[in-house]
Amino acid sequence: MQEQVILECTEAKKEGKPVSRYITFRNKKTVTERIEKKKYNPFLKRHTVHKEIK
Repeated sequence: MQEQVILECTEAKKEGKPVSRYITFRNKKTVTERIEKKKYNPFLKRHTVHKEIK
């Protein structure tokens, strides 16, 4: 069963810049913990860690 989740940048808030968000999917049955991925943040112009938010 696929669930849609939103990933939000963790470093942008610390630097006072706008946060970047990505939408992805995960399988609720096989992946029970929250997702962390390195994604591109266009406001910081580099790849940063994005964590799943509620």
